[in-house]
Amino acid sequence: MKLEYLFVYGSLRKALGHPAHEFVQKYYDYVGEAKTKGILYNLSEFPAAIQTEDEKYIVGELYKIKNLDELSFAMAQIDDYEGILDEDGNTPLYKKVKGEAILENGDTINAWVYFYNRSIESQSIIESGDILDFKN
Repeated sequence: MKLEYLFVYGSLRKALGHPAHEFVQKYYDYVGEAKTKGILYNLSEFPAAIQTEDEKYIVGELYKIKNLDELSFAMAQIDDYEGILDEDGNTPLYKKVKGEAILENGDTINAWVYFYNRSIESQSIIESGDILDFKN
């Protein structure tokens, strides 16, 4: 079974109005506000999340692919956008992980989540786990 859900917490969120969100809207239906376990860091230029098993959460949005036949294409485009394939031999910027998104009503859904894949040493934490707090 293909994983047809996508959890976004950064520039792909609709609230930020980033041009990349237009791509998400084209291929995915909005399911709702959600959260996933992780810690959000302030890297000055952008926030970055790392995965954790602690009771810390990243706030974001959950999406479901509109057409399963387009899933591979859509995910490949997002993989490229998130920099998970580095052709220069560097550590990829992000890694794609199967995670658990928790909707506001408490339902949990398995979804793809992109976590930062480089060092976050000496970076400050965005305590709320919400990029909207980083941007404001």
